[in-house]
Amino acid sequence: MTDDIQLRDIYNVTRLNREVRSVLDTGFPLIWLEGEISNLACPASGHWYLSLKDSTAQVRCAMFRTRNRLLKFVPRNGMQVIVRAKVGLYEPRGEFQLVIEHMEEAGEGALRQQFEQLKNKLNTLGLFSSEIKKSLPGMPKRIGVITSPTGAAIHDVLTTLKRRFSSLEVIIYPVSVQGKPAAEDISKTIKLANKRNECDVLLVTRGGGSLEDLWSFNEETVAYAIYESTIPVISAVGHDIDFTIADFVADVRAATPTAAAELVSPDTKHLVKQLNIYQSRLNKMITSKIQYKKEKVKQLAKNIIHPGRYIEQTNQRLDEITYRLKKTIQSNITGYKLELNQIGSRFTLLDPSHQIHLQQEKITHFFQRLKTAQVNKLNKLGQRFIHSTSTLDAISPLATLDRGYAYVKLPKTDTIIRSSKQLRINDKVETRLATGSFTAVVNKIIDK
Repeated sequence: MTDDIQLRDIYNVTRLNREVRSVLDTGFPLIWLEGEISNLACPASGHWYLSLKDSTAQVRCAMFRTRNRLLKFVPRNGMQVIVRAKVGLYEPRGEFQLVIEHMEEAGEGALRQQFEQLKNKLNTLGLFSSEIKKSLPGMPKRIGVITSPTGAAIHDVLTTLKRRFSSLEVIIYPVSVQGKPAAEDISKTIKLANKRNECDVLLVTRGGGSLEDLWSFNEETVAYAIYESTIPVISAVGHDIDFTIADFVADVRAATPTAAAELVSPDTKHLVKQLNIYQSRLNKMITSKIQYKKEKVKQLAKNIIHPGRYIEQTNQRLDEITYRLKKTIQSNITGYKLELNQIGSRFTLLDPSHQIHLQQEKITHFFQRLKTAQVNKLNKLGQRFIHSTSTLDAISPLATLDRGYAYVKLPKTDTIIRSSKQLRINDKVETRLATGSFTAVVNKIIDK
């Protein structure tokens, strides 16, 4: 029995709750849950504790301060809400609970789904593409503000622009920013501003509110008006956590109307500071340039020569040039004389009588060489002739004929007869002897 107890894996309560919490944490992803709020408690810690229930069941929930302060509405008992939560267990009491990360009124659920569908559609069509975003002007002359003329947004924008750059001209295009006709009003005004083309940039803005309050800026007609605008558009709708379709389509999205005004306007203080820096640099450059010119004038002044001194130096240089010129002329005359003597010597060598005598000697010499060459050539040719004659006699057929031989041919074709088979009875043949020839008629053929 003792051994059985030792083999058992006995849990304590802390271990059980910890492992159950671990299973719940890892076994469930973030879930969306709809229910009615009950037992809402908001202690001084800032955390909220409540129950969500339907007609047959309820579950305990906690929403911590870091999350609930982002809500744009105040929850109350009996309110129908949709939450995004993590399934867990509160270990000290072993209670199953949900830790809520996001909460919205249940009526916003359909709008949120509609928002996501339109967002995905327009993104697929390329309305959010970064490649088509236009750059904001660095120093705009005139800003157009499309918003409600009585809302807090226009006050924030004008206050910020006056503080940063009071000389910047602002044109207000009044529109309704909430309600059914608002989307059409906003889109028409954006098109009107483009048609009038009197602004460098357009600021489409309004203050914060619920998803339903901001819905005018989630309409497709507003999205296409911003997309088709040739003037750069800044969207500043709601607060930091608010995102609308207009924000995604606009060339630039600002978190708040104030941030948009700061983004589009130059800062006067910063510009003055930059101008002071530029002025300081320019003063230093001018001072440095003036100093450089002064030094250059001093240097030039040192190099200026008194007219009398200049005349003396010029006369001295003139004397020096005259001396060098005379010396050069004398040297040239000497050179020319030497060259003339050399030319005279060359003319002596080129005298016609002298040249005739030289040419006659050359002709006599060449004649002797030619005569000698002719004699040698004739001797060589005579020897070759005698040798060739001897060789020709040795191989000549006439020598064969001199020994008593003859050759026979057919006179018609000059064919040499080498065999009796070439002959026919009554053929005329010509027989060549060593001296003379004769013709004969074949009357008998002997084939041997």
